[in-house]
Amino acid sequence: MSNPHDVRVVACEVTFEPVPFRAPLKFGGRVVDRTDLINAAVTVERRDGRIATGHGSMPVGNVWAWPSAAVSVSEAESAMKAFAERTGVAFGRLNVYGDAIEHGTRLLQTHEETARSLRAEGVQSEPVPPLAQLVAASPIDAALHDAVGRVHDRSSFDVLGPAFLNQDLSAYLDERFAGETLEPYTLRAPKPTMPLYHLVGALDPLTDADVEQAIGDGLPETLAEWVAADGLTHFKIKLAGDDLDWDVDRVLRVERTVAEAKGQGAAWQYSCDFNEKCEDAAYVVEFLNRVRAGSPAAFDRIQYLEQPTHRDLEEHPIPVHEAAAIKPVVIDESLTGYDALLRAVDLGYSGVALKACKGQTESLLMGAAAQKLGLFLCVQDLTCPGASFLHSASLAARIPTVAAIEGNGRQYCPAPNAAWAPKYPGLFEISDGVVRTAELDGPGLGFAG
Repeated sequence: MSNPHDVRVVACEVTFEPVPFRAPLKFGGRVVDRTDLINAAVTVERRDGRIATGHGSMPVGNVWAWPSAAVSVSEAESAMKAFAERTGVAFGRLNVYGDAIEHGTRLLQTHEETARSLRAEGVQSEPVPPLAQLVAASPIDAALHDAVGRVHDRSSFDVLGPAFLNQDLSAYLDERFAGETLEPYTLRAPKPTMPLYHLVGALDPLTDADVEQAIGDGLPETLAEWVAADGLTHFKIKLAGDDLDWDVDRVLRVERTVAEAKGQGAAWQYSCDFNEKCEDAAYVVEFLNRVRAGSPAAFDRIQYLEQPTHRDLEEHPIPVHEAAAIKPVVIDESLTGYDALLRAVDLGYSGVALKACKGQTESLLMGAAAQKLGLFLCVQDLTCPGASFLHSASLAARIPTVAAIEGNGRQYCPAPNAAWAPKYPGLFEISDGVVRTAELDGPGLGFAG
Protein backbone atom coordinates (compact mmCIF):
# COMPACT_ATOMS: atom_id res chain seq x y z
CA MET A 1 0.00 0.00 0.00
CA SER A 2 1.43 3.40 -0.99
CA ASN A 3 2.17 5.97 1.69
CA PRO A 4 0.21 9.23 1.11
CA HIS A 5 3.15 11.13 2.60
CA ASP A 6 5.57 9.92 -0.08
CA VAL A 7 7.05 12.46 -2.49
CA ARG A 8 8.89 12.33 -5.78
CA VAL A 9 11.69 14.65 -6.87
CA VAL A 10 10.63 16.67 -9.92
CA ALA A 11 13.48 19.18 -10.24
CA CYS A 12 16.96 19.92 -8.92
CA GLU A 13 19.05 22.98 -9.70
CA VAL A 14 22.68 23.51 -8.64
CA THR A 15 24.43 26.89 -8.78
CA PHE A 16 27.65 28.37 -7.39
CA GLU A 17 28.49 31.52 -5.45
CA PRO A 18 32.04 32.81 -4.83
CA VAL A 19 32.90 33.69 -1.23
CA PRO A 20 36.07 35.64 -0.32
CA PHE A 21 37.74 35.23 3.07
CA ARG A 22 38.53 38.23 5.26
CA ALA A 23 41.37 36.27 6.87
CA PRO A 24 43.16 33.03 5.92
CA LEU A 25 42.39 29.83 7.82
CA LYS A 26 45.16 27.30 8.41
CA PHE A 27 44.52 23.70 9.45
CA GLY A 28 46.32 20.42 8.86
CA GLY A 29 49.22 22.26 7.22
CA ARG A 30 46.90 23.78 4.56
CA VAL A 31 45.63 27.34 4.14
CA VAL A 32 42.22 28.43 2.81
CA ASP A 33 41.60 32.02 1.72
CA ARG A 34 38.53 31.68 -0.56
CA THR A 35 35.81 29.22 -1.48
CA ASP A 36 32.63 28.80 -3.48
CA LEU A 37 29.23 27.96 -2.10
CA ILE A 38 27.32 25.14 -3.76
CA ASN A 39 23.66 26.16 -3.69
CA ALA A 40 20.88 23.70 -4.50
CA ALA A 41 17.12 23.91 -4.99
CA VAL A 42 15.06 20.69 -4.98
CA THR A 43 11.37 20.54 -5.84
CA VAL A 44 9.23 17.61 -4.67
CA GLU A 45 5.66 16.60 -5.38
CA ARG A 46 3.39 14.75 -2.98
CA ARG A 47 1.04 12.02 -4.20
CA ASP A 48 -1.87 14.44 -3.97
CA GLY A 49 -0.12 16.88 -6.31
CA ARG A 50 1.10 19.37 -3.74
CA ILE A 51 4.52 20.81 -4.65
CA ALA A 52 7.22 22.52 -2.57
CA THR A 53 10.81 23.62 -3.15
CA GLY A 54 13.60 23.37 -0.60
CA HIS A 55 17.06 24.91 -0.55
CA GLY A 56 20.51 23.85 0.58
CA SER A 57 23.93 25.48 0.65
CA MET A 58 27.46 24.40 1.55
CA PRO A 59 31.03 25.53 0.85
CA VAL A 60 32.91 23.34 -1.63
CA GLY A 61 35.42 22.60 1.13
CA ASN A 62 37.85 20.79 -1.17
CA VAL A 63 40.94 21.67 0.87
CA TRP A 64 39.48 19.78 3.83
CA ALA A 65 37.56 17.08 1.94
CA TRP A 66 40.19 16.23 -0.68
CA PRO A 67 43.80 16.83 0.40
CA SER A 68 45.95 15.17 -2.25
CA ALA A 69 49.50 15.11 -3.56
CA ALA A 70 48.21 14.10 -7.00
CA VAL A 71 45.34 16.57 -7.41
CA SER A 72 45.83 20.33 -7.11
CA VAL A 73 43.55 22.49 -4.99
CA SER A 74 41.96 24.06 -8.07
CA GLU A 75 41.54 20.69 -9.79
CA ALA A 76 39.82 19.23 -6.74
CA GLU A 77 37.52 22.24 -6.48
CA SER A 78 36.53 21.99 -10.15
CA ALA A 79 35.92 18.25 -9.87
CA MET A 80 33.73 18.64 -6.78
CA LYS A 81 31.66 21.32 -8.50
CA ALA A 82 31.28 19.07 -11.54
CA PHE A 83 30.28 16.24 -9.20
CA ALA A 84 27.60 18.44 -7.63
CA GLU A 85 26.24 19.51 -11.01
CA ARG A 86 26.08 15.96 -12.37
CA THR A 87 24.53 14.65 -9.16
CA GLY A 88 21.89 17.37 -9.35
CA VAL A 89 20.96 16.50 -12.92
CA ALA A 90 20.57 12.80 -12.09
CA PHE A 91 18.64 13.50 -8.89
CA GLY A 92 16.24 15.83 -10.69
CA ARG A 93 15.31 13.01 -13.05
CA LEU A 94 14.20 10.63 -10.30
CA ASN A 95 10.64 9.58 -10.96
CA VAL A 96 9.93 7.37 -7.98
CA TYR A 97 8.03 8.05 -4.79
CA GLY A 98 9.55 7.66 -1.36
CA ASP A 99 10.33 9.34 1.93
CA ALA A 100 13.19 11.71 2.75
CA ILE A 101 15.55 8.98 3.97
CA GLU A 102 14.83 6.71 0.99
CA HIS A 103 15.56 9.56 -1.42
CA GLY A 104 18.63 10.61 0.56
CA THR A 105 19.89 7.03 0.41
CA ARG A 106 19.24 6.90 -3.35
CA LEU A 107 21.33 10.04 -3.63
CA LEU A 108 24.17 8.40 -1.68
CA GLN A 109 24.00 5.33 -3.89
CA THR A 110 24.68 7.39 -7.02
CA HIS A 111 27.97 8.78 -5.75
CA GLU A 112 30.35 6.03 -6.81
CA GLU A 113 29.01 5.90 -10.36
CA THR A 114 29.22 9.68 -10.67
CA ALA A 115 32.80 9.61 -9.40
CA ARG A 116 33.70 6.85 -11.88
CA SER A 117 32.18 8.73 -14.80
CA LEU A 118 34.09 11.91 -13.98
CA ARG A 119 37.33 9.96 -13.66
CA ALA A 120 36.73 8.14 -16.95
CA GLU A 121 36.28 11.48 -18.68
CA GLY A 122 39.58 12.73 -17.29
CA VAL A 123 38.02 15.49 -15.19
CA GLN A 124 40.67 14.84 -12.53
CA SER A 125 43.72 12.61 -12.08
CA GLU A 126 42.27 10.51 -9.23
CA PRO A 127 38.72 9.52 -8.25
CA VAL A 128 36.68 11.88 -6.11
CA PRO A 129 37.14 10.43 -2.59
CA PRO A 130 34.10 9.47 -0.46
CA LEU A 131 34.34 12.47 1.86
CA ALA A 132 34.48 14.89 -1.07
CA GLN A 133 31.50 13.11 -2.63
CA LEU A 134 29.46 13.66 0.53
CA VAL A 135 30.40 17.33 0.74
CA ALA A 136 29.67 18.07 -2.92
CA ALA A 137 26.23 16.44 -2.74
CA SER A 138 25.29 17.74 0.73
CA PRO A 139 23.47 20.89 -0.48
CA ILE A 140 21.23 18.69 -2.64
CA ASP A 141 20.47 16.43 0.31
CA ALA A 142 19.75 19.47 2.49
CA ALA A 143 17.41 20.89 -0.15
CA LEU A 144 15.63 17.53 -0.34
CA HIS A 145 14.95 17.42 3.41
CA ASP A 146 13.94 21.08 3.38
CA ALA A 147 11.49 20.41 0.54
CA VAL A 148 9.97 17.32 2.17
CA GLY A 149 9.31 19.26 5.35
CA ARG A 150 7.81 22.16 3.44
CA VAL A 151 5.51 20.05 1.27
CA HIS A 152 4.01 18.71 4.52
CA ASP A 153 4.14 22.17 6.20
CA ARG A 154 6.20 20.70 9.01
CA SER A 155 9.73 20.74 10.32
CA SER A 156 12.02 18.37 8.41
CA PHE A 157 12.72 16.79 11.80
CA ASP A 158 9.02 16.04 12.29
CA VAL A 159 8.69 13.84 9.19
CA LEU A 160 11.06 11.17 10.52
CA GLY A 161 8.57 8.99 12.40
CA PRO A 162 6.62 5.84 11.39
CA ALA A 163 3.83 7.78 9.69
CA PHE A 164 6.29 9.26 7.19
CA LEU A 165 9.12 6.70 6.86
CA ASN A 166 8.53 3.49 4.94
CA GLN A 167 11.40 1.49 6.46
CA ASP A 168 12.87 1.23 9.92
CA LEU A 169 16.49 2.09 10.67
CA SER A 170 17.67 -1.50 10.28
CA ALA A 171 17.39 -0.96 6.50
CA TYR A 172 20.10 1.71 6.72
CA LEU A 173 22.16 0.64 9.76
CA ASP A 174 21.83 -2.88 11.23
CA GLU A 175 19.54 -5.20 13.18
CA ARG A 176 20.14 -3.27 16.40
CA PHE A 177 17.77 -0.65 15.00
CA ALA A 178 14.93 -3.01 14.00
CA GLY A 179 11.55 -1.37 14.51
CA GLU A 180 13.05 2.07 15.15
CA THR A 181 12.78 5.34 13.26
CA LEU A 182 14.70 8.59 13.58
CA GLU A 183 11.96 10.23 15.64
CA PRO A 184 13.32 9.33 19.12
CA TYR A 185 16.82 10.38 18.08
CA THR A 186 15.71 13.93 17.22
CA LEU A 187 13.89 16.70 19.10
CA ARG A 188 10.42 18.06 18.30
CA ALA A 189 11.58 21.63 18.93
CA PRO A 190 15.03 23.20 18.62
CA LYS A 191 17.02 23.79 21.78
CA PRO A 192 16.49 27.44 22.77
CA THR A 193 20.19 28.30 22.88
CA MET A 194 23.50 26.54 22.31
CA PRO A 195 27.08 27.54 23.16
CA LEU A 196 29.13 28.53 20.12
CA TYR A 197 32.53 26.94 19.56
CA HIS A 198 34.84 29.69 18.27
CA LEU A 199 37.75 28.53 16.11
CA VAL A 200 41.32 29.45 16.99
CA GLY A 201 43.12 28.78 13.71
CA ALA A 202 46.84 28.16 13.51
CA LEU A 203 47.41 31.58 11.95
CA ASP A 204 44.99 33.49 14.16
CA PRO A 205 46.49 36.24 16.36
CA LEU A 206 45.76 35.80 20.04
CA THR A 207 46.68 39.30 21.19
CA ASP A 208 47.63 42.63 19.62
CA ALA A 209 51.28 41.57 19.71
CA ASP A 210 50.50 38.79 17.21
CA VAL A 211 48.89 41.07 14.59
CA GLU A 212 51.27 41.49 11.65
CA GLN A 213 48.86 43.41 9.40
CA ALA A 214 45.47 44.62 10.58
CA ILE A 215 42.42 43.80 8.46
CA GLY A 216 40.63 46.94 9.51
CA ASP A 217 37.08 45.92 8.64
CA GLY A 218 35.58 46.64 12.05
CA LEU A 219 35.37 43.01 13.18
CA PRO A 220 37.55 41.62 15.99
CA GLU A 221 41.05 40.70 14.86
CA THR A 222 42.46 38.86 17.88
CA LEU A 223 41.19 36.11 20.12
CA ALA A 224 41.11 38.55 23.03
CA GLU A 225 38.90 40.92 20.99
CA TRP A 226 36.53 38.09 19.95
CA VAL A 227 36.15 37.04 23.59
CA ALA A 228 35.24 40.58 24.60
CA ALA A 229 32.87 41.10 21.65
CA ASP A 230 30.93 37.83 21.81
CA GLY A 231 31.31 36.68 25.42
CA LEU A 232 32.74 33.38 24.17
CA THR A 233 32.82 30.27 26.36
CA HIS A 234 33.94 27.51 23.95
CA PHE A 235 37.13 27.45 21.87
CA LYS A 236 38.23 24.98 19.21
CA ILE A 237 42.02 25.08 18.89
CA LYS A 238 43.63 24.02 15.62
CA LEU A 239 46.91 22.20 16.34
CA ALA A 240 49.79 20.93 14.21
CA GLY A 241 49.70 17.29 15.27
CA ASP A 242 53.36 16.84 14.36
CA ASP A 243 55.01 19.52 16.50
CA LEU A 244 54.47 18.72 20.16
CA ASP A 245 56.22 21.79 21.53
CA TRP A 246 54.13 24.11 19.33
CA ASP A 247 50.87 22.33 20.16
CA VAL A 248 51.40 22.48 23.92
CA ASP A 249 52.55 26.09 23.80
CA ARG A 250 49.56 27.04 21.65
CA VAL A 251 47.06 25.66 24.16
CA LEU A 252 48.84 27.32 27.07
CA ARG A 253 48.93 30.64 25.22
CA VAL A 254 45.23 30.37 24.43
CA GLU A 255 44.59 29.61 28.11
CA ARG A 256 46.47 32.72 29.23
CA THR A 257 44.75 34.89 26.62
CA VAL A 258 41.24 33.73 27.48
CA ALA A 259 41.87 33.90 31.23
CA GLU A 260 43.02 37.50 30.95
CA ALA A 261 40.10 38.45 28.69
CA LYS A 262 37.40 36.78 30.79
CA GLY A 263 38.72 37.38 34.29
CA GLN A 264 38.33 35.41 37.49
CA GLY A 265 35.27 33.26 38.10
CA ALA A 266 34.53 32.65 34.41
CA ALA A 267 34.07 29.18 32.93
CA TRP A 268 35.03 28.00 29.44
CA GLN A 269 35.98 24.88 27.50
CA TYR A 270 38.25 23.72 24.68
CA SER A 271 38.25 21.18 21.91
CA CYS A 272 41.60 20.31 20.34
CA ASP A 273 41.77 19.48 16.64
CA PHE A 274 44.87 17.76 15.28
CA ASN A 275 43.41 17.37 11.76
CA GLU A 276 44.64 13.76 11.55
CA LYS A 277 48.35 14.75 11.70
CA CYS A 278 49.38 12.76 14.79
CA GLU A 279 51.51 9.68 14.19
CA ASP A 280 49.83 7.71 16.96
CA ALA A 281 47.86 7.97 20.20
CA ALA A 282 51.09 8.24 22.20
CA TYR A 283 51.55 11.74 20.75
CA VAL A 284 48.11 12.73 22.05
CA VAL A 285 48.77 11.27 25.50
CA GLU A 286 52.07 13.12 25.77
CA PHE A 287 50.34 16.30 24.60
CA LEU A 288 47.70 15.94 27.31
CA ASN A 289 50.30 15.18 29.98
CA ARG A 290 52.32 18.24 29.08
CA VAL A 291 49.28 20.51 28.97
CA ARG A 292 48.28 19.23 32.41
CA ALA A 293 51.78 19.88 33.73
CA GLY A 294 51.77 23.41 32.28
CA SER A 295 48.23 24.28 33.37
CA PRO A 296 45.94 21.85 35.20
CA ALA A 297 43.08 24.28 34.55
CA ALA A 298 43.67 24.20 30.79
CA PHE A 299 43.72 20.40 30.84
CA ASP A 300 40.44 20.28 32.77
CA ARG A 301 38.84 22.59 30.20
CA ILE A 302 39.51 20.22 27.27
CA GLN A 303 36.10 18.77 26.46
CA TYR A 304 37.15 16.49 23.58
CA LEU A 305 39.82 15.75 20.96
CA GLU A 306 39.21 15.60 17.23
CA GLN A 307 40.51 12.99 14.77
CA PRO A 308 44.15 12.86 15.88
CA THR A 309 45.35 10.29 13.33
CA HIS A 310 44.98 9.47 9.62
CA ARG A 311 41.49 9.53 8.08
CA ASP A 312 41.95 6.26 6.18
CA LEU A 313 41.15 3.72 8.90
CA GLU A 314 41.66 0.76 6.59
CA GLU A 315 45.15 1.70 5.43
CA HIS A 316 46.06 3.25 8.78
CA PRO A 317 44.17 1.38 11.54
CA ILE A 318 45.78 3.32 14.39
CA PRO A 319 44.24 2.58 17.81
CA VAL A 320 43.42 5.55 20.05
CA HIS A 321 42.21 3.72 23.18
CA GLU A 322 44.98 5.17 25.33
CA ALA A 323 44.03 8.75 24.50
CA ALA A 324 40.28 8.08 24.69
CA ALA A 325 40.77 6.81 28.25
CA ILE A 326 41.74 10.38 29.19
CA LYS A 327 39.43 12.53 27.03
CA PRO A 328 36.72 11.75 24.44
CA VAL A 329 38.25 11.27 20.98
CA VAL A 330 35.82 11.96 18.13
CA ILE A 331 35.88 10.67 14.56
CA ASP A 332 35.61 13.41 11.95
CA GLU A 333 37.28 13.08 8.53
CA SER A 334 37.00 9.28 8.72
CA LEU A 335 33.24 9.29 9.22
CA THR A 336 31.85 8.51 5.77
CA GLY A 337 29.25 5.90 6.75
CA TYR A 338 28.10 3.39 9.32
CA ASP A 339 30.85 0.86 8.54
CA ALA A 340 33.44 3.57 9.12
CA LEU A 341 31.80 4.44 12.42
CA LEU A 342 31.91 0.86 13.65
CA ARG A 343 35.54 0.55 12.54
CA ALA A 344 36.40 3.71 14.45
CA VAL A 345 34.73 2.42 17.61
CA ASP A 346 36.81 -0.76 17.36
CA LEU A 347 39.91 1.45 17.20
CA GLY A 348 38.93 3.25 20.38
CA TYR A 349 37.12 6.35 19.15
CA SER A 350 34.58 7.39 21.76
CA GLY A 351 32.76 10.20 19.99
CA VAL A 352 31.35 11.42 16.68
CA ALA A 353 31.54 14.81 14.98
CA LEU A 354 28.43 15.36 12.89
CA LYS A 355 28.66 17.80 9.99
CA ALA A 356 25.89 19.11 7.78
CA CYS A 357 28.46 19.10 4.97
CA LYS A 358 28.27 15.30 4.92
CA GLY A 359 24.56 15.45 4.13
CA GLN A 360 21.42 15.67 6.23
CA THR A 361 20.54 12.01 5.62
CA GLU A 362 23.97 10.76 6.65
CA SER A 363 24.08 13.09 9.67
CA LEU A 364 20.71 11.91 10.94
CA LEU A 365 21.66 8.25 10.58
CA MET A 366 25.08 8.72 12.20
CA GLY A 367 23.52 10.78 14.96
CA ALA A 368 21.11 7.96 15.73
CA ALA A 369 23.90 5.39 15.64
CA ALA A 370 26.10 7.46 17.95
CA GLN A 371 23.29 7.85 20.48
CA LYS A 372 22.52 4.13 20.35
CA LEU A 373 26.19 3.30 20.93
CA GLY A 374 26.51 5.81 23.78
CA LEU A 375 29.12 7.95 22.02
CA PHE A 376 30.00 11.58 22.71
CA LEU A 377 28.37 13.83 20.07
CA CYS A 378 29.25 17.24 18.70
CA VAL A 379 28.35 19.22 15.58
CA GLN A 380 30.99 21.10 13.63
CA ASP A 381 30.91 23.16 10.47
CA LEU A 382 32.97 23.64 7.33
CA THR A 383 33.50 27.39 7.79
CA CYS A 384 29.82 27.70 6.91
CA PRO A 385 28.39 31.17 6.19
CA GLY A 386 24.79 32.21 5.61
CA ALA A 387 22.31 29.43 4.92
CA SER A 388 24.93 26.72 5.41
CA PHE A 389 25.51 27.85 8.99
CA LEU A 390 21.76 27.99 9.67
CA HIS A 391 21.52 24.40 8.43
CA SER A 392 24.38 23.29 10.67
CA ALA A 393 22.84 25.06 13.66
CA SER A 394 19.43 23.53 12.93
CA LEU A 395 20.98 20.05 12.91
CA ALA A 396 22.78 20.65 16.20
CA ALA A 397 19.66 22.07 17.83
CA ARG A 398 17.62 18.96 16.98
CA ILE A 399 20.05 16.22 18.14
CA PRO A 400 19.40 15.60 21.86
CA THR A 401 22.91 14.96 23.17
CA VAL A 402 24.76 17.65 21.21
CA ALA A 403 25.75 20.37 23.68
CA ALA A 404 27.45 23.00 21.49
CA ILE A 405 27.94 24.02 17.88
CA GLU A 406 30.95 25.24 15.96
CA GLY A 407 30.48 28.32 13.82
CA ASN A 408 33.46 30.04 12.29
CA GLY A 409 32.08 31.52 9.08
CA ARG A 410 31.57 34.82 10.95
CA GLN A 411 35.33 34.88 11.58
CA TYR A 412 36.69 34.10 8.11
CA CYS A 413 34.00 34.67 5.46
CA PRO A 414 31.12 36.67 6.95
CA ALA A 415 29.87 38.36 3.74
CA PRO A 416 27.00 35.88 3.06
CA ASN A 417 25.71 36.39 6.61
CA ALA A 418 24.52 39.91 5.78
CA ALA A 419 21.43 38.69 3.92
CA TRP A 420 20.39 36.40 6.78
CA ALA A 421 21.28 38.31 9.95
CA PRO A 422 18.22 40.63 9.92
CA LYS A 423 15.88 37.62 9.85
CA TYR A 424 17.85 35.50 12.32
CA PRO A 425 19.79 37.94 14.51
CA GLY A 426 20.24 35.44 17.32
CA LEU A 427 22.21 33.16 15.02
CA PHE A 428 24.60 35.80 13.69
CA GLU A 429 24.83 38.41 16.46
CA ILE A 430 26.51 36.46 19.25
CA SER A 431 26.26 37.50 22.88
CA ASP A 432 27.09 35.57 26.04
CA GLY A 433 28.81 33.02 23.80
CA VAL A 434 25.58 31.42 22.58
CA VAL A 435 23.53 31.14 19.40
CA ARG A 436 19.76 31.47 19.83
CA THR A 437 18.64 28.37 18.02
CA ALA A 438 15.00 28.83 19.09
CA GLU A 439 14.73 31.04 15.99
CA LEU A 440 15.05 27.92 13.78
CA ASP A 441 11.45 26.85 14.33
CA GLY A 442 9.98 27.23 10.84
CA PRO A 443 8.99 24.51 8.36
CA GLY A 444 11.60 22.51 6.49
CA LEU A 445 15.07 22.90 7.97
CA GLY A 446 13.71 25.72 10.11
CA PHE A 447 14.64 28.84 8.14
CA ALA A 448 13.89 30.51 4.83
CA GLY A 449 15.37 33.33 2.76
